[in-house]
Amino acid sequence: MTIGDLARETGCKVQTIRYYEQIGLIPEPDRSAGNHRLYEPAHRDRLAFVRHARELGFSLDAIRQLLGLVDHPTQPCEGADAIARAQLEQIEERIARLDSLKRELRRMIEQCEGGNIAHCRVIEVLADHSKCLDDDHADPVALQP
Repeated sequence: MTIGDLARETGCKVQTIRYYEQIGLIPEPDRSAGNHRLYEPAHRDRLAFVRHARELGFSLDAIRQLLGLVDHPTQPCEGADAIARAQLEQIEERIARLDSLKRELRRMIEQCEGGNIAHCRVIEVLADHSKCLDDDHADPVALQP
């Protein structure tokens, strides 16, 4: 199948497929006489694995490790379990931060009495972190440029 066919079948953008090839998550396919990529069902299956892992929030490095395990099917699955447990821990930490953010935002909104910006509780709390209930609600993803 062509890269366009693979993209349609997997719901993955052509540029993403090329990127995954470039970084070695999926192997480069054979080429036609006209130098077009020709993908096999194994490429589709591997790409589906990568996409599903990304949807579950796994990093590219974790996916690379998981694929290394997939490529050696007789290994014990302890490595995959450890990677999944680490991912679960990260998700649980992120949920805790999001719960903290939710509580703080709800409190700011509930304490806002309307009126003008000079007396707005939302602006007041955003300007002075010490007025927050919880110091540890920063979302590292939101802080990235």
